[in-house]
Amino acid sequence: MPTAVLSPRLLRAALALIALTALPLPAQGTARWQEIGRTVTGNAVFVDPRTIVREGDRVSAKVRSTYGTPSMTPKGLITASRADATFDCTRKAVLVRETTIYLDEKKGTIYERRVPQNPGYGPVFRSNFSGVALDYLCAQRR
Repeated sequence: MPTAVLSPRLLRAALALIALTALPLPAQGTARWQEIGRTVTGNAVFVDPRTIVREGDRVSAKVRSTYGTPSMTPKGLITASRADATFDCTRKAVLVRETTIYLDEKKGTIYERRVPQNPGYGPVFRSNFSGVALDYLCAQRR
C-alpha cells in the first residue's frame, strides 16, 4: 500500500493548522476586566478599560464586583454584579443605567437585571462598587 509523502511546506501548514485549532478561543463579549480595588466588605471591584468614556467632570464605565462572601437569596447565592454607570467626580455622585446581578457569572445565570425608569444621580457608597469606582475613575482623569 503506498504511503503519502507531504512536502515540507505542506507539513508546516498542516502543523500550523493543528496548533491553531488547539488554542482556546476567547468567549464572545468577554471584557478585559482590571481590578481597581476592594469595597469595605472585601469585595473585588473591576472596570472594563475599553468602556471608559470621559466627558468633563463625568466618567462613564462598565464596572463589575465579585462577592467574597456570596449573598443568599431564595433563588440561590449571588456571586457577582455588573453595572453600566456614570460617575460625577465633582458632585461625588453616580448614575446607574443598568445593573445585572448574577447567581453564576461564569455560566451567565442572572438573578436580576435592573434598568431604572428614570435614572438620576445618587450618592456613592463605600460598601459597594460605586465608592471604589468613583475614587479610581476620578483620580485617573487628572
